[in-house]
Amino acid sequence: MKQRIVLAYSGGLDTSVGIGWIEDATGAEVIAVAVDVGQGGEDMDVIRQRALDCGAVEAYVADARDEFATEYCMPALAANALYMDRYPLVSSLSRPVIVKHLVTAAKQFGATTVAHGCTGKGNDQVRFEVGIVSLAPELTCIAPIRDLALTREKAIDYAEAHNLPIATTKKNPFSIDQNVWGRAVETGFLEDIWNAPTKDVYSYTDDPAFPPVPDEVVIRFERGVPVAIDGDAVTPLQAIQEMNRRAGAHGIGRIDMVEDRLVGIKSREVYEAPGAMALIEAHRDLEGVTVERELARFKATVGRRWTELVYDGMWFSPLKGALDAFLASTQEHVSGEIRIVLHGGRATVTGRRSDESLYDFGLATYDEGDVFDQSAARGFIQIYGLAAKQASARDLKSEAATAKGSPKK
Repeated sequence: MKQRIVLAYSGGLDTSVGIGWIEDATGAEVIAVAVDVGQGGEDMDVIRQRALDCGAVEAYVADARDEFATEYCMPALAANALYMDRYPLVSSLSRPVIVKHLVTAAKQFGATTVAHGCTGKGNDQVRFEVGIVSLAPELTCIAPIRDLALTREKAIDYAEAHNLPIATTKKNPFSIDQNVWGRAVETGFLEDIWNAPTKDVYSYTDDPAFPPVPDEVVIRFERGVPVAIDGDAVTPLQAIQEMNRRAGAHGIGRIDMVEDRLVGIKSREVYEAPGAMALIEAHRDLEGVTVERELARFKATVGRRWTELVYDGMWFSPLKGALDAFLASTQEHVSGEIRIVLHGGRATVTGRRSDESLYDFGLATYDEGDVFDQSAARGFIQIYGLAAKQASARDLKSEAATAKGSPKK
């Protein structure tokens, strides 16, 4: 029996060409594994057939949309995960769920090696390989495009020479990765960071300069998870899809940034994440009224570290697992409703209510009904500022002594 290699298959240029490259280089049979994480576009059956047409002996398709939304996007929402305070981990989140299904397929089909189509410049090579060996240390990983230093031009030439049925051509050089949480676009003319994105770069969002009338949305959360939109019950997947549609219509979630990659280079990336950005905005605001101050401050630190770990491909690491437990505990009281207005590229919170709220009208109001004891403020300030007062007095004393002892000029 021939050796079998499982290939992470997207249906795009690199992985389609990779099937032939792997077979030529190793003589092994290739099992193509495509994972549906809500990327839309082509039907998964079409992608499966393309893998077979490109030479795969078997093509396995996994529907992971609900799994991805619930088990990967919702933890990111709990963390308010924005890498470099901007990027909502669009590709980073999908890699571990793909890895999980690659490992499952390898065991099912008796493969000892898993291949991916990543280059040596990107983050995904780390996410795939670290994830795979974390779940199955006995598996070997290969990356033909990286290890053979094959350029995009060579891949296109190979595809054309072998009449491979792929969509990417020299006239369409963008590298696009998308899922239900968002869409990432790179390469081509975007590599010149002075070039502005053109209209054809975008797909999930409409031009925010020409928005429709404002759209008011009420999102209900239970323990940090969206469970209803405008009173209609939704699953996490449905919540993301609905907010993609409504926030996308207003051009919300367009991100153009130069990003610090794990491998040490800076890369220009254009993202679209309308649903993710609108949900993070709503979730963060609800936390503002339901999470105690010191917990919220520390949670922001933990959320930032969680985001970095996920970006860096450490989804299955012990530290990330421990941080998961902490973040889950912070969501215990994050229940209630957020009213948000979508318009002209912005998602603006205009109202919030929660039975778990820490906001007390009697303590907050300056009008009749005020129950805050203002007389306690004087003593509080004196004690709160005592350490700073003592330090300042010491410094002034030291400066005076220095000035007194300094020689005259």
